[in-house]
Amino acid sequence: MTWEEISQQACARLDASIPSQWRIPSDKLPPAEQADVMDFPYKSGLFSERDIAITTSSATDIVKHIAVGEWKAEDVTRAFCKRAAITHQLTNCLTVMMFDDAIDRAKHLDDHLKRTGKTVGPLHGLPISLKDNFNIIGKTSATGFCAWADEPMKHESTIVGILRDLGAVAYVKTNVPTAMMIAESVNNCYGRTVNPRNRMLTSGGSSGGESALITAFGSPLGVGTDIGGSLRIPAAMTGIFTIRPSYGRFPHFDARSGMAGQEAVGSVHGPMARSIADLKLFAENVVNARPWLKDPKCIEIPWRPVTLPERLKIAVLWHDDVVQPTPPVTRALREVAARLKERGHEVVEWDARGHKTALELLAIFFTADGGKSIKKILEAANEPWRPEMAAYEAANELGVYDLWQLQRQRTDLGKMYLDKWATSGGVDAILLPTTPYAAVKNGQFKYVGYTGVFNILDYTAVSFPTGLHADKNLDVVPADFKPLNDMDETTAKDYDAAAVHGMPISLQLAGRRLQEEKMLEVAERVVKDLIW
Repeated sequence: MTWEEISQQACARLDASIPSQWRIPSDKLPPAEQADVMDFPYKSGLFSERDIAITTSSATDIVKHIAVGEWKAEDVTRAFCKRAAITHQLTNCLTVMMFDDAIDRAKHLDDHLKRTGKTVGPLHGLPISLKDNFNIIGKTSATGFCAWADEPMKHESTIVGILRDLGAVAYVKTNVPTAMMIAESVNNCYGRTVNPRNRMLTSGGSSGGESALITAFGSPLGVGTDIGGSLRIPAAMTGIFTIRPSYGRFPHFDARSGMAGQEAVGSVHGPMARSIADLKLFAENVVNARPWLKDPKCIEIPWRPVTLPERLKIAVLWHDDVVQPTPPVTRALREVAARLKERGHEVVEWDARGHKTALELLAIFFTADGGKSIKKILEAANEPWRPEMAAYEAANELGVYDLWQLQRQRTDLGKMYLDKWATSGGVDAILLPTTPYAAVKNGQFKYVGYTGVFNILDYTAVSFPTGLHADKNLDVVPADFKPLNDMDETTAKDYDAAAVHGMPISLQLAGRRLQEEKMLEVAERVVKDLIW
């Protein structure tokens, strides 16, 4: 089959997975030009009050309701399957629907609770969405490739088994870009996922299917991955929460990759949700499941309690000396820093030394094989390169010696940054943009430097919505703006204040390696102090 035929079959199979009773009637389907579809479930008449109550609840509350018998896992799962199916019809966010399997699993969990009076685990009955690259036996893991869109997996990813043992219910897999190496979720097989807050804008990538689904309340908690910002970028584009953990903290074994064997920059997975509490629910329970017994690269560090000082010391990075944030993000940084000072925290400045080098290394590491890994998968179906993958298509392969020298440079950069922390006077976290953008039009995401630096350093980082929103009347490019370089100039020219008006503005808090517990606590404190 041609890649076009494979795509047609994959999309038809996905469409056929939607139960007839969950299809949006043609007279209710929002027109393509309608940007915001967040209120569709409330106006469509397709959801009961109970459906809405269940799907707008936090993951933390859902497991509590199920554990005490107030809600059945089956009812919860049905509600989220329905909302996921409808969200997909509005945003194109899914690749696999497993509704029947999920409902059967939920029935089993309800029966277990009824018979024993005990839950299977701390995530008993919680529907969890999975990024497309997490393998489930009998389901595809296309990861954006046509050649893989009709290949049922014969083994499951470690995290899938751990979540099942904890009581979770897997029910959908979500869309990604080709090879998961684009900052927007678009591929030749399943097409583009859009932002439910504004469908003219991107939901980010590579975990953009997750961000769209969670934002539209089609999932209470999802699992994405991050190798250059693939958790944090989509979370920021839609205004939800996520944590990029350090390599080895959460199990990542047997997650499918278009660049398998690339270890100069480690890919990690992490939770995405609508609250810090839900991130903690996932993180603590996954770590306490002792994943180091199942993943050979997982580090044996049990979850550790953290007590923060009353007064935090936050260092602000205003820009990274490569690309200056667009006006909404600059305003958010300024206002958040001022609010933290008002709340009694010490706010200092952080210099951008090393960021440009980190970004240069990231780009070289990603294309070090000359694009061969991706090329071989594309060739299997004669699939063309997407324009967003031009750097991989044109890349030249590095020799082993040159790669090793770059890895030495990466380690030197890590030592330099570690020394910066040592001389910072006890900084608890760095506050900086997650991306230069509050949001961006489909096809215009161009800079990942604010996230990618921490992939090179392998630092823990949390992206969080600030509670502020882009405002076309406030957020204008200054008349005296001076670009730092061509990319900075392009970023300013692409900025469209009217297009992103009203979108949530996210920022990022970064800590040192393996500080997942601390950074979640810091983020929770900051978010609490930012109640405007």
